[in-house]
Amino acid sequence: MTFILFSAIIYAAFPAQDSDGFDFARREILLRKIGHELLLQSGDSTSRVLPVKKISENEYQIRFENDFSFQPDSLVNITSALLVKDPLASYFIVKVLNCSNSSVAYGYVISKNEKDDIVACIGRRQPKACYMINIKFKPTEIITADSKYLLGSLSILAFVGLIFIKSFKSRKEIPDNQNTGTYSLGSVLFDANSRKLIINGNTIDLTATETRVLLVFASSPNKTVERNRLQKEIWEDDGVIVGRSLDMFISKLRKKLESDPNINIVVVRSKGYKLEIN
Repeated sequence: MTFILFSAIIYAAFPAQDSDGFDFARREILLRKIGHELLLQSGDSTSRVLPVKKISENEYQIRFENDFSFQPDSLVNITSALLVKDPLASYFIVKVLNCSNSSVAYGYVISKNEKDDIVACIGRRQPKACYMINIKFKPTEIITADSKYLLGSLSILAFVGLIFIKSFKSRKEIPDNQNTGTYSLGSVLFDANSRKLIINGNTIDLTATETRVLLVFASSPNKTVERNRLQKEIWEDDGVIVGRSLDMFISKLRKKLESDPNINIVVVRSKGYKLEIN
């Protein structure tokens, strides 16, 4: 059953080529509309936007019949407003090139995460000339709207499937024959059996998964615990593979431990995490 669910998710995340072709064809139309709107902003309502040229796998070129001038503010606003409708355009670079020598007259970077935007020289109108506009998109995993719905449905199906499996096979619990008793972590008392933290006389309940995560750290204090080890010991041994779920549980544990400034779970870059106890 796990294999079937995994296969279905792979199929949903990488849809058929026909679907991809539709999205890219739609992108080309959006690019032509960018050229059309830019000419209108410059006062030109009659000259043509020439056919969009695909110059590499993720880069396109918009060309024009006549010379024109443009306001950088207008170009930024037009591309941002139109390309937000492109499900594949999460990050892109725009360069306005001079036709004569392909030098860059103006350029900027737009991302769905606004803090990553790079936009300069707003308000400096560019002189009338022959321009080409190159737009390069950052390659992303192709997940269509239909696939998103399917992935959501599969998540529910996977959850139901796991409950069904649990009725025949008990989920791996914290072993009784191992050292799963009480741990002193700084001023924090960690009772793995009852899934509780006791901090300054206050009791904080832990979920089963939070207990399993903290138990790994408590068994190796002040030592780097590889991310792969955490995932394998806590989830993958049960046939479940997670991604960002681990970060979520680490974050929750940090909040529950924040009462003691001498204990913290820190990130060890490119390796994993470490439970630091001063």
